[in-house]
Amino acid sequence: MHVWKFGGTSVGKPERMQSIRRLVTADDTRKIVVLSALSGSTNSLLAIGEALKENNEAQANQTIDALKAHYDTFVGELYSTEAGKAAGRQIVDKEFSFIRSLTTIKPFTLKQEKELVAEGELLSTQLFQSYLNEEGVPSVLLPALEFMQIDADNEPVISFTEQKLADMLPQHDDKQIIVTQGFICRNPRAEVDNLKRGGSDYTASLIGGAIRAEEIQIWTDIDGMHNNDPRIVKNTFPVRELTFDEAAELAYFGAKILHPSTITPARMFGVPVRLKNTMEPSAPGTLIADRPTSAEQSNQVFKAVAAKDGITALYIHSTRMLNAYGFLRRIFEIFEKYKTPVDMLATSEVSVSVTIDNTDRLQEISDELSTFCTLEEPDHDQTIVCIVGNFSADNEGVALRVFSALKNIPIRMVSYGGTESNLSILIHGRYKADALNALNEGLFIA
Repeated sequence: MHVWKFGGTSVGKPERMQSIRRLVTADDTRKIVVLSALSGSTNSLLAIGEALKENNEAQANQTIDALKAHYDTFVGELYSTEAGKAAGRQIVDKEFSFIRSLTTIKPFTLKQEKELVAEGELLSTQLFQSYLNEEGVPSVLLPALEFMQIDADNEPVISFTEQKLADMLPQHDDKQIIVTQGFICRNPRAEVDNLKRGGSDYTASLIGGAIRAEEIQIWTDIDGMHNNDPRIVKNTFPVRELTFDEAAELAYFGAKILHPSTITPARMFGVPVRLKNTMEPSAPGTLIADRPTSAEQSNQVFKAVAAKDGITALYIHSTRMLNAYGFLRRIFEIFEKYKTPVDMLATSEVSVSVTIDNTDRLQEISDELSTFCTLEEPDHDQTIVCIVGNFSADNEGVALRVFSALKNIPIRMVSYGGTESNLSILIHGRYKADALNALNEGLFIA
């Protein structure tokens, strides 16, 4: 069985949803199809929530009216029969009746907001499964709220998903297509919750791992993961193969095509992930697996570059002399206490430099560090540029080529050697475009 996920732009227009039906039924492979909300829906639902939190019911209802009108038009263009259109209208009317009911709840809390935002996925999946019915495709809708759960730390409980799907799937052996929602789940209180934005990729990977799928496919509007950011750099190209480690580094450090959490469940259970383009289905896309399938891919030194913005750098100095053991432990205990991950780390005997992308608890962290360290003024608006490839100890000249390409870029910090697939540098955000273009020229074109 395969797991195929389609994002908001892939289902954002009736003709695209129709093309998805053709894609998923092009062969006899059974598939679990994970859908995001229609493009723009989540933003509109969040806007409704913001208006309700501000007690602006008129603004909320105005946005609801506009969104429902969009869905009414969508239904009229998606289905070809009167019976299909009637079924679609019934779905839209039912879900928007619930959305309107939320406007009467005072105060409007986070619980209601999560219920509201979940409506995007609930609508898209019901409309798609109803369309499959109209087309005569053997299919069923399995609500993600029945098998996706997070724990008190907001982490998915994959054992729960494994057990629930093991119970549910055999009941639908006669169905070729099983439709479900991405992004949404339940929390330990059995309330509607979510895997954060972009979490539909994560849903697909969790399902794929839980059922030990043959393959997970993530369908977007881009032909696989590119070697650099095509929004900033010209002459980029899709990377045909990546290892799990390489893809995880690129996703974490800014590659937008893949949610950072997606790789973990797939890697845990050894399920290959393929990134595909709904606009060009015949294109090979990018295959992510344990190891490259060809000698050419194995021998390729540089694979891709990604950049992560909004980074803050902290410079920490010990107040003691040399050989002060326990210094690093005390520092990281403070970051752990305030649940603030560290991206990069550079050390000397009495100094440590770290980067973080979440500054919500920066003041508390700084206050505690100051009890046994001296701190320089943090550097904000920094960018981590991550170069990914095969950087084993036997490969000569890796650092030389990177730093030669960046010879005109001021570099604040370097992380190299932590893995055999990642070399990261810290620069000020103002140099990001120059750095990405210089690396593209120096590593992939020269």
